[in-house]
Amino acid sequence: MDELSGRLTIAGALRAAAEVLRAAGLSEPRREAGSLLSHSTGRDQAFLITHSDEELTAEQLEDFRACVGRRAAGEPFQYIAGRQEFYGLEFEVSRDVLIPRPETELLVETALELMKGSTAPLLCDVGTGSGCIAVTLLHERKDARGFALDVSDAALAVAARNAARHGVGERLRLLVSDCFDALRSDGREELRFDLVASNPPYIAESDIEELQKEVREHEPRVALTPGGDGLKVIRRLVAEAPHFLKPGGHLLLEIGFDQHEQVAALIDPAVWTLLDIHRDLQGIPRTVALRLKDG
Repeated sequence: MDELSGRLTIAGALRAAAEVLRAAGLSEPRREAGSLLSHSTGRDQAFLITHSDEELTAEQLEDFRACVGRRAAGEPFQYIAGRQEFYGLEFEVSRDVLIPRPETELLVETALELMKGSTAPLLCDVGTGSGCIAVTLLHERKDARGFALDVSDAALAVAARNAARHGVGERLRLLVSDCFDALRSDGREELRFDLVASNPPYIAESDIEELQKEVREHEPRVALTPGGDGLKVIRRLVAEAPHFLKPGGHLLLEIGFDQHEQVAALIDPAVWTLLDIHRDLQGIPRTVALRLKDG
């Protein structure tokens, strides 16, 4: 990237970076260059515009050059910056966790609505990743406590930092767990939750190659797909959650864009009441809401 060398002003660096990102096939190279330079310099977009003739320091240019190279190679900006906003909160993200997405905010909104009638609710987030679901719910409900489960130690470390950042760490227990396995021993067998929520891996193995390159090559595969038809973890959650819910408790699941009929077929009407399959802003069936029947 010879364009990003020597002595460059803010304007010159933005032009050079935009050319590199355009050549790499990014659809909005100028905007992306601005975001990367804002990250590298610690300055907002307004500063970059009003100080376009200011020369970058050698350290700023070196960092910017490295960031542009990573983005040109397809790495998501959120991993480069190490953060992503979710439900009005900033979350640390790394390549150990999925990047929180706007459609998952629908699950949080649904959970908060369903918990309105509960006092001091106990919740469980299965496959917590960055912790965005559990941390946001506890942040919004100061009387709630929760468990966050994940198969990845590295993901749980990120979730722990996010819980501490948003002041909910003392109310959140993080456990290494494959689905509910960690709750089956060590005195946790009697736990019963008001709500279980999950954004599980649900992409079918055959659909992985159709994902955007930056998702396919950079986000953790274990958090994207369980293999096969993508429903393996969802099947487990629907089958196992009744053991861990209070009567009348709720199970919320995020699902793939074409899975609502398959998931509906998994629901035993003798066990569950299907409350709704909520659609996201694109009209895609996205969040399945179930209530456990009494008895």
